[in-house]
Amino acid sequence: MKKVDIRPGVSVLAVLRHLNYRPWYALGEFVDNAVQSFAEHRLALQEMHGNDFKLRVDIDIDTASPPRISIRDNAAGIFESEYSRAFRPAAIPPNRTGLAEFGMGMKSAACWFAPRWTVRTSALSEPVARTVHFDIENIVNDDIEELTIEEVQEAADRHYTEIVLEDVFHVPVGRTVAKLKEHLTDIYRAFMRDGTLELRFNGEPLVYREPKVLKAAYFKDKGGSAKEWRKPIEFDFGNGLSVHGFAALRETANTAKAGFSLFRRGRVIQGSGDEGYRPAYIFGSSNSYRYQRLFGELHLDGFEVSHTKDGFRWDENEQPFLELLREHLDSEELPLLKQAEGYRVRVARAQLTTSARQAVENTAQALERRLPDVIPSIADAEPVDTPTEETPHASTLANRRFDVRFRDREWTINVELADDPAEGQWLAVTDVAQSREQPRRVDIRVSMVHPFMVRFAQTDSEDVEALLRVAAAIAVAEVLARDAGVRKAGTVRRNVNDILRDALSEP
Repeated sequence: MKKVDIRPGVSVLAVLRHLNYRPWYALGEFVDNAVQSFAEHRLALQEMHGNDFKLRVDIDIDTASPPRISIRDNAAGIFESEYSRAFRPAAIPPNRTGLAEFGMGMKSAACWFAPRWTVRTSALSEPVARTVHFDIENIVNDDIEELTIEEVQEAADRHYTEIVLEDVFHVPVGRTVAKLKEHLTDIYRAFMRDGTLELRFNGEPLVYREPKVLKAAYFKDKGGSAKEWRKPIEFDFGNGLSVHGFAALRETANTAKAGFSLFRRGRVIQGSGDEGYRPAYIFGSSNSYRYQRLFGELHLDGFEVSHTKDGFRWDENEQPFLELLREHLDSEELPLLKQAEGYRVRVARAQLTTSARQAVENTAQALERRLPDVIPSIADAEPVDTPTEETPHASTLANRRFDVRFRDREWTINVELADDPAEGQWLAVTDVAQSREQPRRVDIRVSMVHPFMVRFAQTDSEDVEALLRVAAAIAVAEVLARDAGVRKAGTVRRNVNDILRDALSEP
């Protein structure tokens, strides 16, 4: 009876259960082996079956007790001459230029998934099917260094590998199954796209759907012709390291789906599913428009990866990579980052209606609940005018001063966001009167610690900007009303401040 040597270090098999795998990367190890086998023996397979022969990998999950997972492929199988390497931990393959390069993929993934697993395989043109059983607890406890190979006759034109994982530790169920399919589809999209691979999950073929690319005029030239916002990316930064691929903007913004996918040797290493590669240096904060629209595929040549193939080993190269990438993304012939930030599309009416109804309902409820108590004191208060003397300086978060000319007079306007807890007003305005020879000074100050701002606008710059613009409009309107002879022009602003604080800052 034939044996296969699994020395040295069989004790490491027990440790593999504790690797920091995610299920799609673990299952990917089996797909990688199938893709590599197909690539190495493609000509022989096509000679036997014709040029239309396609690699097929089936992943089936049975959640009944005890749970099991099977992975079957129609690649070239494991040849008898490869057994001493295929089943021995960390036995480096002779060809390390493909997807199977560490000699650990099948062993580490199988041990992570299950305490017992079986490999049944028939190699191309070998009229034998061979089966090897792994029981990790027995192997480690009894220090077993050889496993029995069971052999039966098989047709010479049959070739396959089937791995069955028994009594699975990590059983994918519910949402995890959906994520598995999503990630596996993304990871192997290049092989599906070129017709190399058909990947099935519980009998369902996985199909990659290409995102639609934005076609629109440049946001600064709204009357200009529409263009497709996609560009090739290619650069080399020495030491055998280079990048090629494309970057684009999504037609429909999608926080979960945006981001780059980083490939190596045709397989996604980082950026599958809802885990797009989105470094802040390129994408900004999570509420930026770049974060929701920018995507692409980048193939990195010459870079090393982790042994679980879930990330790149950047060493000191990530920042130079990001700097070159950003330069290419926003080059003037097609500035993707600028367009992502500046382009706006009207929300569909159905979506707008939903948001509008919710906003109206919430606001009406707040007014209905609080306004009867608030309005008497506001209505009975003495009218006030715009302050005409400089107010004490508040603690400032940010400010911007600029000059405008209006009716033959210079105005100096200061817009400021403050965080002085002693400031009780949401909006403060001063209109410092000076001689006509001197600029008119108008200060517009909004308090970020006002209860209204604390509730509705803190870290999202879009929300803060929207409310600051409304405040600036109220302030300038008040100053112009005063110039037009409206007495006590500050009364409206005073009332707005009080209503915001007392009626509209609470849920």
